[in-house]
Amino acid sequence: MSVSAGHHLNASAVFSPVGAARVCQLTLGCAVVSLVIHGAGYSATYGTFCMAVWTSCFAISAAVLVLDVTRLHACLRVSWENLTVMFASFATLLTLTASVVYPAFFVRADDCPYNNCEVRDFRIAVTVCSWGACVAYGTEVFLSRGKPGLVVSYMATPSGVLKVAQSFMGCVIFVMLSNGTDFTRHAATLYCSVVFGVCLAGTVLLVALVVSGRTAALRLPFERLAVIYTFAAVLLYVSAAVLWPVFCFDRKYGEPLRPQGCPRGKCSWDVKLAVAVMSFINLALYIADLVCSHRSRPTTQRHRV
Repeated sequence: MSVSAGHHLNASAVFSPVGAARVCQLTLGCAVVSLVIHGAGYSATYGTFCMAVWTSCFAISAAVLVLDVTRLHACLRVSWENLTVMFASFATLLTLTASVVYPAFFVRADDCPYNNCEVRDFRIAVTVCSWGACVAYGTEVFLSRGKPGLVVSYMATPSGVLKVAQSFMGCVIFVMLSNGTDFTRHAATLYCSVVFGVCLAGTVLLVALVVSGRTAALRLPFERLAVIYTFAAVLLYVSAAVLWPVFCFDRKYGEPLRPQGCPRGKCSWDVKLAVAVMSFINLALYIADLVCSHRSRPTTQRHRV
């Protein structure tokens, strides 16, 4: 490599605010995984989910830092800025979920002194480090937004971050639907499930186009296409958010009250209620995305998508 090509290693990948946030992510992620393996432990579906989140986020963070330091990301046929912001946004939501789920199922006040206090202390430490990792990922997303007037990647804009949140919530809804909701019982609930799937697929497709750097191949300007899609998604989600509660909790079609004797954690009524809540949350995210896209100036078309 010639001198004009610059240094072999990218020092700013570590000695910069974003680089410092990534180093914190690695440090805290390593601490969480080590504590869980060493003494905290995990079990059942919820524990496996949390461990999968921590290990996958740690592994991808390590890969991102190595590729950035060595400049090897230039060999990838992707938009590196959009890819890293998208991952940081997803990691923020995933670690946030794990930081809530793990202590809810594995940290109890009555574990000590009747049980092993050391295990409880390890689990408290895991929770603290997991929250720290969540803050570190969120900090990277915040720092990637850039300053007013500067050109930034699309995934670092409010619309880009909201699309990641929409995808995450859509995945959560689908996980709940597969947990015994019997959504095929009525045509209306089946329609709602189709709406959830179509909106999730559309959002993921838009994010994939941005990350792959193929938005220039579209016949329409990407941001105009994104606004049209978001408007259609809002209309679809409004219909689903109205129909789902009616056909799940109305006396004529469903059960307005929780059935007696329905086991905690395995009650379809609880899952239906959670889907209803999540659908309204995702509807709010799509509306916020539409508002942000509508208020964006024409200069936002110069975002590096």
